[in-house]
Amino acid sequence: MLRLGLAACAMAALALAQEFAFTIGSPVAAQDFRAKGAAFVFRTQGCADPAKSQISARAEGLVKGVRRSVALKVEAMAKPGIYAVYQTWPAEGRWVVTLNGTCHDSSAGAIVPIGPKGFVRESSKFFSRPAAHVEIEASLKALAKSNASDDKGGNK
Repeated sequence: MLRLGLAACAMAALALAQEFAFTIGSPVAAQDFRAKGAAFVFRTQGCADPAKSQISARAEGLVKGVRRSVALKVEAMAKPGIYAVYQTWPAEGRWVVTLNGTCHDSSAGAIVPIGPKGFVRESSKFFSRPAAHVEIEASLKALAKSNASDDKGGNK
């Protein structure tokens, strides 16, 4: 009977455990003055000890038809698990920011398109693993196509 109770408790804990993931928001969502100039902020979820998570970010872009990649600094905010990403990539071109993270044995990834007015939440993609190269390329291609139609007056 004791084994059954322990097994039920373990299964309930697993069911309540949240998968490690990212959510993105505007800099004001960080509630931290240091995020004021950030391109966007993100929060980690599902990590019991956010201080032990490992996070990295890259800007992946196309500038005048040439593929570029820029390592980005991810700055931890005052609240654990909240980070800011600042624009250190060139203003010209089409860009997406990739986020990669680990917490213990779990992974998370995201692709965040950057449009003319900032990050594009609706087109962002989230994964329970790092984003694959083909997914990054597909997001860049979709962003370039979307921005090209904007330039022609298609989505104003």
